[in-house]
Amino acid sequence: MHYEQALERYIKATNTHCFSEVEKVLHSEAVFWFTNRSCVTRKDIQTFFESAWEQIKEEVYGATEVKWMMTTEQAALCTYTYTYQGYQDGTFVSGKGRATNAFVLEKGEWKLIHEHLSAMPQVAGDKK
Repeated sequence: MHYEQALERYIKATNTHCFSEVEKVLHSEAVFWFTNRSCVTRKDIQTFFESAWEQIKEEVYGATEVKWMMTTEQAALCTYTYTYQGYQDGTFVSGKGRATNAFVLEKGEWKLIHEHLSAMPQVAGDKK
């Protein structure tokens, strides 16, 4: 598997809304940073994912503007704009933000070791 396929595999797993699928692509030492929370254990990560899936039903997560910032035979780092859409309290919602993902090659398989998501910053002149 190529490192670019690791990101695709992670997004596909996320969209199953089943943490056991997400867990398959995670490194044992994975750490996730979000705007309002850091998840440093597998249980923290699982709780965050399951809470997000509960809040936004039928969520579809995506990645656009992917840029591979660094790649070696053992590690790869990318940035992208994450997108989401789904239903919150019965109302369709969508949004986007910034993401950084770090993958490492472990026993011939690319694993996600770090994810950092943050809200998209307001650009001067944008309407709120």
